[in-house]
Amino acid sequence: MRTLEALLFDVDGTLADTERDGHRVAFNRAFADAGLDWNWSVELYGELLKVTGGKERMHHFVETENPNVPQDVDLGEMIISLHAAKTEHYVGMLRDGLILLRPGIERILREARSAGMRMAIATTTTPDNVEWLLKSTLGAESIGWFELIAAGDIVKAKKPAPDIYTYALEQMNLSADNCVALEDSAMGLRSARDAGINSIIITANGYTLSHDFSDATMVVDHLGEPGNPFQYLSGMQPAGDMIDLSGIQKLHSGVVAEAG
Repeated sequence: MRTLEALLFDVDGTLADTERDGHRVAFNRAFADAGLDWNWSVELYGELLKVTGGKERMHHFVETENPNVPQDVDLGEMIISLHAAKTEHYVGMLRDGLILLRPGIERILREARSAGMRMAIATTTTPDNVEWLLKSTLGAESIGWFELIAAGDIVKAKKPAPDIYTYALEQMNLSADNCVALEDSAMGLRSARDAGINSIIITANGYTLSHDFSDATMVVDHLGEPGNPFQYLSGMQPAGDMIDLSGIQKLHSGVVAEAG
């Protein structure tokens, strides 16, 4: 029976607006620490987000933007070092409480946990980044709310490849038909879709509003909070001002009914 058994969450841009004022700033600080004149503007970073994975993003930047690269250095090793430094800066921002959860995220996580709904993370960011985000916003105990944290280089191919979702489904012994994925980007949507997940909620953000979400089940700007209702964008029309667990279950049931 295709009932809803689990919620699978992306992290960057979905749980929190981490990209523009989080990861981007941390990258620029790492570049400065290394004596590089690289600087990722808000606009450039939006383009670079078309490549998933921080190390992969830096390789793409070097290949396409031709920045100054120190002579006699191994580019691969330099990028690994830069990424480690960037992670330190980003974790520092999390510790300082500079990264906040998106509207409705804490509410839906607590509601799902109280209802006994299985939850997992499926992301390309590092496990450290995930754990520090959870600890800094919800407390250390929140890490245990998730049955699985599938993150970073645990799979060979990153989003938009389906590998991270396929891995999560296999590890949790779940059918894709019994899950809802929550994402924020076209790459995340494709990743979940290609893993067989048909119920996908998109919470678009400033970097992803222009993405093609025609294959998503529902697209909103966020999940909504009391006094801060979501804005409906496309797909199935949700009821009320906030998307709650009951609404997600109805959305999943609607997808199942359409599939026959």
